[in-house]
Amino acid sequence: METPANRRAVILAGGKGTRLAPYTTVLPKPLMPIGDRAILDVLVRQLVAHGFTDLVFAVGYLAHLIRAVFGDGSEHGATISYHEEPEPLGTAGPLPMIESLGDTFLVLNGDVLTALDYGRLFDEHAGSGNALTIATHRRRVRSEYGVLHVEGDAPLQRVTDYEEKPEIPYTVSMGVYVLEARALDVIPRGERFDIPDLVLALLRAGESVASYPFDGYWLDIGRHDDYEQALRDYETILPRLMPGAGPATPGST
Repeated sequence: METPANRRAVILAGGKGTRLAPYTTVLPKPLMPIGDRAILDVLVRQLVAHGFTDLVFAVGYLAHLIRAVFGDGSEHGATISYHEEPEPLGTAGPLPMIESLGDTFLVLNGDVLTALDYGRLFDEHAGSGNALTIATHRRRVRSEYGVLHVEGDAPLQRVTDYEEKPEIPYTVSMGVYVLEARALDVIPRGERFDIPDLVLALLRAGESVASYPFDGYWLDIGRHDDYEQALRDYETILPRLMPGAGPATPGST
């Protein structure tokens, strides 16, 4: 099992964040503020606290702003390098192009706000034999319609139950993954390839993919509703996500 000293993490920070337009016309999504801190600042501090001090930012859109804010990572107690894509390659496409990722590494979206223990996720994956472990969360969606349960054949089917606008539970990816180096073998070089493509390619190749359920705090900041929720939660939630940090002082990242 790898020790915290050699854990690496790739942060996917190259997207245009079109769902958060018009804000993201001037700021890359990972630099969107939560109170006095950028989302990416929160994320980097969490990773360092969990033993991930060797970080790679996969950047593209407005990459110069992310470089200007984070530099080499020394102010955050980390070593940060940058992999810049001239053309977007999706969420998985850049990974084979990044050198020296090691046997096992963390990959996560640059807009995740969560209380997930990244170190524990990494440890649970290590030695499991899985090519990929996906951190997952249960969400519920309310149907806009009444849902009928029917049986039998047309033209007249028998109604056995009726639910008025039920809530339907489903399992979603949190945008946080642990990969083995061999998972990169199924990613075509230089082509657009997303994480869902990677999951399906691994399953077709007979590799094992695992889910790591997490029922704690998690928001996908790329969604307007979640971003607005994060702003409401700032004072109460952020200090718990980054123990000892609290809100940033004016002028800090």
